[in-house]
This record gives sequence, C-alpha cells and structure tokens, in this order.
Amino acid sequence: MKEEKYPWQGQVVNKSLKTRDGVNICYQTLGTDKKKPVVCIAHGLGARLYAWAPILNVILPRYRVITWHYRGLYQSETQESIRRFSILDHAEDLKSILDKEKVDKVHIIGWSMGVQVALEFAHLFPDRLEKLVLINGTYGHTLSTGLQPLFRIPYMADFLHIIIETLKSRKESASLIRKVATNKKITGAVGSLYSTLRGSPYFTEVLQQYADDVLGDSFNNYLRLFQELDAHSTYHNLPEIVHPALVVWGDLDPLIPAYLSRRIRRRLVNAYTLRFWLGTHFVHLEYPKRAPNRILRFLDSHIIEPDV
Repeated sequence: MKEEKYPWQGQVVNKSLKTRDGVNICYQTLGTDKKKPVVCIAHGLGARLYAWAPILNVILPRYRVITWHYRGLYQSETQESIRRFSILDHAEDLKSILDKEKVDKVHIIGWSMGVQVALEFAHLFPDRLEKLVLINGTYGHTLSTGLQPLFRIPYMADFLHIIIETLKSRKESASLIRKVATNKKITGAVGSLYSTLRGSPYFTEVLQQYADDVLGDSFNNYLRLFQELDAHSTYHNLPEIVHPALVVWGDLDPLIPAYLSRRIRRRLVNAYTLRFWLGTHFVHLEYPKRAPNRILRFLDSHIIEPDV
C-alpha cells in the first residue's frame, strides 16, 4: 500500500550545498531527465515530501522536482545569527539551489509557509520563475490573521507570540506537548477519523510523521519560523508579480483564513482560482485527485489571459 501511495520514493536523491552565509542546506531532487521542466516545492512549515504525495504522483511523469529543508529544520543547518532566518533568506536559499542545479527557470508550488517563500522569490528573482501555485497561504503577518477564519481578533498576534515564547523558554511545556502529540494512538485515531471523513488515505501517516518531525530537535526553530512568518509581508509587492499564478484555497481553512487567498487573487495581475468550498488547510490531501490534476493542467497550459 505504501508503494502505491508513494511510488516516487525511490527517485529521491538527497544533496546539500553551502549557502552564501555558510549554512549547509539539505535539498532533494526527483527525476534525472534534464529536458523536463522543473517544479520546485516550497513546504508548509515543518512538512516534508510525504505531505505532497498526491501532487508528486501526478506531476512527476512530466516534471523534475526540487525541494529543500528550510534552514534550521531537519538536515539543514541553522545560521548563528538569528537575523538570518527570515523568509528572504529561504527564498535566497532556493535561488542558490537552482544555481547549483543549473536550472534557469522553475515553477513553484508553495503550500502554507511555502506561499510566502514563493511570493518572496517571485519578487526577488522574477527572471527565474515561470508559474506559481499558491495553496492555503497568505502574503504575510501570519500570526495577525492565523486561527481567525471569520474576522481578526484584537491582540491575537500578541497572544500567539506569548505562547510561542513560553514554549521556547519552558522545556516542561514543550515536553508535555511532545508527549501528547507524538502518541501514536492519539495521532493514529485522529488521522484515521479524518481520512475516513475526507475519503483520503493520507492523513494518518501525514499526521504521525509531522508530529514526530516538528517536535524533534528542530522544535525551537519551528516556533521561531512562526514569528518570522509574522514579521514578513509581500502585500505591497503583489501587483508587481506578473507571472501566471493559480491560487488554491479551502473556504473552511481554520489556520490561514480563506479571505487571505482571495486577497492575493485580487492583487495579482495574472491569477487563476481553484476553490474548494468544503476544503480546509490541506486541500491537496483532502482532494487527492481533483486538486493535483487541476494543478497539472495549469502547469502544462500556455496561458495568455487571466481568469475573470
């Protein structure tokens, strides 16, 4: 069953590079045919390739894929300076990877945090970009709008910063969360229930792997990245991004409200829409056929005019 869900696992090649500021970045490539166009995957915070299975299953026959671990997470090192942890740094890391792989232009599919990284890359390196696919994301100030699906709550960002800083400073609090969230019985039950409700086979494994990953050695950096996402914004630059962009969202997303995707859609000059009325923050997993196939058609198409 695992081979059926993840047939591309044997194609993953792990590589590394040293960035301009001396950080070793771990990245992965899938596919060896240099004639194929390249899709770069910009992960949601804490995610890895396992969270992209439905999309990889569809695009790999036609595209090569590049992805990477954000600096500070998993096999990628942390810069000594806390100021070199920003979304701009992650976008520049991607550019360094493309330079090493001798890839001139790339399509970027970003999910959640990856949307901010993709938008920053589009602004910094427009000549290296073909198309954008922006899934369940925002343009910035994540804590100011996160967990507020209907309207913004006063002082919510301050409250979330306090929680993050408490978890970073009090090991006993983080330890309690780690103990509960990595309990296989709990994550297995929650994942199995959600998989059944959604008719998607991925959630049990995704939830268990995600909990194990983010609550491991990278946990403090994981928390810090939430604050970097809140400090970042590309809102003012969106009208300058002229590349075709497919904006994908679920109207029931409780983490990053759907109105933020709609705002991105309105401000981009060449944007298309893929909307799931009953989707949440994981639409590519909740709709493992419809979402990936629509994304593939978008990547394959020769677009002249945007949707209306």
